[in-house]
Amino acid sequence: MDKFMKRAVELAVANVREGGQPFGAVLVKNKTAVAEGVNELHKTHDVSGHAELLAIRRAQQQLQTNDLSGCTMYASGEPCPMCLSAMYFAGIDKVYYCTSLEDAVAAGLGRAKVIYEDLQKPKSERTLALTQMPLQEGQENPMKLWRA
Repeated sequence: MDKFMKRAVELAVANVREGGQPFGAVLVKNKTAVAEGVNELHKTHDVSGHAELLAIRRAQQQLQTNDLSGCTMYASGEPCPMCLSAMYFAGIDKVYYCTSLEDAVAAGLGRAKVIYEDLQKPKSERTLALTQMPLQEGQENPMKLWRA
């Protein structure tokens, strides 16, 4: 097993022993670990406190950039939709994971599977209601302002 994946799994195991979920992540650039993280939901009561997101935040702060092109994520578990989306936004090139989504479901951590399935449905059929509310007449358009 690659040393970075081994570290991600070690982080996940330690997190479980401390009362957290079995997820650890290591973000690597130029064959060097730049940042790591574990799920901290049990400590911070922050649903975005996933291992991969924390590693991304720490790397972006350390490198002073939003662009993590050239980076590789090593995650102890298959990334959830939120973490995967963040990796796309950050420009991460590769992701390696150890345990699968099916492994997480078998362990009682099935929310990511439900979300992945829900995202495949048309907006009108999703569990979370998503309704567009157009700008009011005369209201400044933030997208036009940004484009200008």
